[in-house]
Amino acid sequence: MANITKKVSWSSRTDESGTPGEGTPLLNGSERASHSRQVRLACWLTVVLTGLSEEDSLFQIGRLSTVDLEEEITSDEVKSDIFCVLFQSLDYDNIENQLFLEEERRMSYMGFRCLEISRWVVCGLIGFLTGLIACFIDIAVEELAGIKYQVVKENIEKFTEVGGLSISLLLWAVLNSAIVMMGAIIVAFFEPIAAGSGIPQIKCYLNGIKIPRVVRLKTLVVKVCGVICSVVGGLAVGKEGPMIHSGAVVAAGVSQGRSTSLKRDFKIFEYFRRDTEKRDFVSAGAAAGVSAAFGAPVGGVLFSLEEGASFWNQMLTWRIFFASMISTFTLNFFLSVYHKNPGDLSNPGLINFGRFQSDSVAYNLYEIPLFIAMGAIGGLLGALFNILNYWLTIFRIRYVHRPCLQVMEAMLVAAVTATVSFTMIYFSNDCQPLGPEHSEEYPLQLFCADGEYNSMATAFFNTPERSVRSLFHNQPGSYNPLTLGLFTLTYFFLACWTYGLAVSAGVFIPSLLIGAAWGRLCGILLASIPSNGSIWADPGKYALIGAAAQLGGIVRMTLSLTVIMVEATGNVTYGLPIMLVLMTAKIVGDYFVEGLYDIHIKLQSVPFLHWDAPATSHWLTAREVMSSQVTCLNRIEKVGTIVDTLSNTSTNHNGFPVVVTENEHPAKLCGLILRSQLIVLLKHKVFVELARSRLTHRKLQLKDFRDAYPRFPPIQSIHVSQDERECMMDLTEFMNATPYTVPQETSLPRVFKLFRALGLRHLVVVDDVNRVVGLVTRKDLARYHLGKHGLEELQLAQT
Repeated sequence: MANITKKVSWSSRTDESGTPGEGTPLLNGSERASHSRQVRLACWLTVVLTGLSEEDSLFQIGRLSTVDLEEEITSDEVKSDIFCVLFQSLDYDNIENQLFLEEERRMSYMGFRCLEISRWVVCGLIGFLTGLIACFIDIAVEELAGIKYQVVKENIEKFTEVGGLSISLLLWAVLNSAIVMMGAIIVAFFEPIAAGSGIPQIKCYLNGIKIPRVVRLKTLVVKVCGVICSVVGGLAVGKEGPMIHSGAVVAAGVSQGRSTSLKRDFKIFEYFRRDTEKRDFVSAGAAAGVSAAFGAPVGGVLFSLEEGASFWNQMLTWRIFFASMISTFTLNFFLSVYHKNPGDLSNPGLINFGRFQSDSVAYNLYEIPLFIAMGAIGGLLGALFNILNYWLTIFRIRYVHRPCLQVMEAMLVAAVTATVSFTMIYFSNDCQPLGPEHSEEYPLQLFCADGEYNSMATAFFNTPERSVRSLFHNQPGSYNPLTLGLFTLTYFFLACWTYGLAVSAGVFIPSLLIGAAWGRLCGILLASIPSNGSIWADPGKYALIGAAAQLGGIVRMTLSLTVIMVEATGNVTYGLPIMLVLMTAKIVGDYFVEGLYDIHIKLQSVPFLHWDAPATSHWLTAREVMSSQVTCLNRIEKVGTIVDTLSNTSTNHNGFPVVVTENEHPAKLCGLILRSQLIVLLKHKVFVELARSRLTHRKLQLKDFRDAYPRFPPIQSIHVSQDERECMMDLTEFMNATPYTVPQETSLPRVFKLFRALGLRHLVVVDDVNRVVGLVTRKDLARYHLGKHGLEELQLAQT
């Protein structure tokens, strides 16, 4: 291991394998003092609050607390490549014990067909409910924002004539701050995991990481109400990311046929109460959220594949597409009813880009290099955006970790956004004629002549979605270059400051708006170059290309974003230019820094597994990677031993190899059992002695495990008497008798591929005679990555 740079130590009481990392510094008492400061480092997703359980104490986006707030934490310590080992993995591999196999054998062909039909029904319900939520958000934002902008508009018009526009500025700032304050309070104080877009958390969930509270009903309610307040409050945010998160929460709830938050069990879809099935439905929910946001069913499927899902199959693709179609149809139908045009289902989605259908905006072959150059600009600006937001996030980790401070920061950003917007509008002299074909929702005249409106107000005095639409479709000459340049500069920094606040908000629409502004500016400048007396560079066309370049430079999506943009604009003509632009933006941006979602996943200290192992890790073997101090259980084990093992807070194991000893030979592996299974067995008193004494004792079934899923009770809530501790428990029927194993000499890439492709939680390492020598978990693999000094290792430590 001499060629590996050891970066940093991290403290925890939890490990998937139940063991500390090999060579952990804190296992040596002499080294404890030298690592004390690193032990105090806070995980981006951990809130250490008195009285909370370990799961509830995990941090959600935008919130942080440290063990010792009095001690100074340098920026180098905060930004170190660490990951929080408090996170647990999900069990994406089926537990093939005797109960599972017996249930499968009893199930008839019609039973399997009914299960498949149930999956389609669940996907349909997911799409329908996600579409309803999107419709509610859209109507609420439209109505509330309309009221706000109308009140401010009338106030501005009033004081423009009599003087005293400072009152209008104050009104605008107070309204924004008050609305944003409500959204920030419910997020910061009631459900911090609802902050942000939610896309990083859903990516982690689909990657196999258990993010506490990420798919709960309370999270959904706070998410929906929070995003309405954020958009209506005038922040530089969008509602597409929260829609993806909302769809995932809907999917996780509907697929289980019950609500653990409301304590209601509808006794349906019980077969789907396991991580494997829930993962597939969450993928469908995320796709349905994209489809509802952009009116892009195919784009939703590709987004779920490219950005979210770690595991895929053909039938799942069709079910996800079905959910996306239902979501789009539901949204369009109810919006058409709301707009009193029930026969019109052509609305493209929650975010309406309008249609690029005119031949006048078709591109020429010689424009392709210009588009590629714009993609490079988008990659550079996206990298700058991500770097600035990264350092801003570090600042928030250090200083803005209390809920009250988070609410105050959100209110400050809302007030500053209103002040900057008002100032830009006030000093702008870009007046445009207000013709009969104008599409501005709230045109402001301000100091313009009669029959004219302030062009800067079209960009600032509007919801971000409408501003994007105006930049795409307003006629040439609607904006002058200075207006677009100033708007791009100011909105860029406002959006960068806003992302990461303790509010529900997405980054798609702000990115598109920034890109559309500087893209339209490029179009205006290019159009000034004469070409046979005709305008060859349509500003709307370049606004579309700039929007794609900026969004691609920030989030680094390629295929799915291409399809989303094509579906949202209704013109396949731009498929090739958009793809080239997005690829260029990703290549250029990746040269400097990762995508925004990947940055925040790393800042959340999540042990995220990418598609492949580090390129230079072939010489590492399973023996060097594994956790070697594994707690094994006998096939027939004493109840007291099991209780003591589960109650051991210094390790808090989650997986236990089961061994059998025959004729005094060394114990050999015969299975694997999980903590959650053992807790259910203890709860139901499945002891050998009790089974013999009770002839009518009910046999434990898979339904008992599914009823306890996903919130298995803690071991402290299970009462075991002293007499029961002397009983024996036979694990044969409940353990996974065929766990995945690898020899000690297996290379790290092969271990990684097996672990990643199968969605494993534990991988047992055995010797030549099938004796357990170690256990590989997600954290053992995630601590190796390529850095500036080659292959780097993150050490794990125990507190």
